[in-house]
Amino acid sequence: MRAWGIHHVVAGYRGGTSVRWRRVAAAAVAAALPLAVCAAAAVPASAAGGYAVTATIAVGGGPDGVAVDPAVDTAYVTNINDDTVSVIDETSSAVTSQIGVGGGPFAVAMDTADHTAYVTNGGNGTVSVIDETSGAVTSTIDVGTGPDGVAVDSVAHTAYVANGGAGTVSVIDGTTAAVTSTIDVGSDPSAVAVDAAAGHAYVTNLGANTVSVIDEMTGAVTSTIPVGAGPDGVAVDPSLHLVYVANGGANTVSVIDETTGAVTSTIAVGSDPSAVAVDPVAQTAYVTNENGSNVSVIDETTAAVVATVPVSSYPDGVAVDPVAHTAYVTNEGANSVVVIGAAKPVPVTTATSSRNPSSVGQSVAFTAKVGPVNGGTVTFSNGKVLCRAVPLKRVSGSTYRATCATKTLLAGLRTITAVYRGDASYAASTGTLIQTVKRIPTALTASTALNAQKAFVLTGTLTASGRPLRGQPVSFSSGPSVLCTPQTAAGGVATCVLTGPEALLAEQESGAIKASYPGSTSYRPSAATTVLPALP
Repeated sequence: MRAWGIHHVVAGYRGGTSVRWRRVAAAAVAAALPLAVCAAAAVPASAAGGYAVTATIAVGGGPDGVAVDPAVDTAYVTNINDDTVSVIDETSSAVTSQIGVGGGPFAVAMDTADHTAYVTNGGNGTVSVIDETSGAVTSTIDVGTGPDGVAVDSVAHTAYVANGGAGTVSVIDGTTAAVTSTIDVGSDPSAVAVDAAAGHAYVTNLGANTVSVIDEMTGAVTSTIPVGAGPDGVAVDPSLHLVYVANGGANTVSVIDETTGAVTSTIAVGSDPSAVAVDPVAQTAYVTNENGSNVSVIDETTAAVVATVPVSSYPDGVAVDPVAHTAYVTNEGANSVVVIGAAKPVPVTTATSSRNPSSVGQSVAFTAKVGPVNGGTVTFSNGKVLCRAVPLKRVSGSTYRATCATKTLLAGLRTITAVYRGDASYAASTGTLIQTVKRIPTALTASTALNAQKAFVLTGTLTASGRPLRGQPVSFSSGPSVLCTPQTAAGGVATCVLTGPEALLAEQESGAIKASYPGSTSYRPSAATTVLPALP
């Protein structure tokens, strides 16, 4: 999103020095505001109205757009100055990877049906398509000049890209990764939102103070709706059939009734509102106020601001996880993302184990007991996810339980984490335990014999819990000298035949042979001794 009054520069690219210029201009606008307006922008933390920043996550340089795929608990953030996308694990609030994309990435949108991310690259007029599973860019699509906002219809697998420098919207077919049409809209289109159920796309025209309504079926603009000055971000609540438009030049949000196409209310927010996102379940809209360094929280039922949450400098993009009921806000001036959630009761999560200690390969069941809650899910992890989103089952009253069974734990002290994501009524909660995982004991037997050629044959048999171990190294030695190190084959048997020099060496050491298994990450070491037979 672009600050009000700052239009596309160098074909829409805001990377490098243009980002710094944009901030200087924004600061100058703030300095020119009346004193009363500037004072209103500084909202104390106590005015957060039950909403709070629950996490701050460092990302790349100049974070701008953000999108969430709640099905896989992942958020994607575009970093303009780094030409990258940061991938955030929502359960740990940590960046798990950085993906290189095109020049000056602005916005990102998700196709949550096929788990694909679309990233607009304002610096080179392209869209990067990212496969969420592999984390790889699978396509780079040429669009119009200065692509900025993007939205996806996950039902039709269609992406809509606002080309700010061209006054158009490019329509991308997600199945072919090709532009199928280009639609003329208003001056300097900035952002797009889609109501898949209604078949409409809404485009803010920053230079015309209007919103263009596109019929997805025909690809035609069916109406143009006047809104406030400098319309930038836009979001749709498909359940209430309402469209929210952040008017950066008016410090307001216009609310449009989809059915009538009319602005039904105008809500005063903070200074220079840039982006807006909606939680349709909680009926809440979040608006980033760039010059105010805060986020306005709007109650959809009353069309009123119910909270103003202070965040870091230059909050720009915002996206909502409608399952966890959290908002992710990019702070372009702080190279960070903050997570906002309602201040809700925090339940207690305790984690227990069915057996502790356990052995490698042994089935262990971990149980998370959570309360008070109204259901939900728990994800169990040990560095990596063991069981994702296990449904909670009621134990009694408001206490619930979820269980995860696994045989995959490696030997050592393992930290098991059980994360309850929270819901509309309760905050997230985490329980941990230390699981001791022991290596499996092994048994090794050794024997020697003479073959038909009168050569010494050394044999070792390796088992664990009575089962033969295949593909493990067994060393045979005489005194300090290693004679041979064969691998165990079928039946856990390792065999080697001593050559003349090896046999002579063994005979010189009184014929005593030691068989040794060094162990592994899963199995304990073991040893056995035998004696060479006398030659006839």
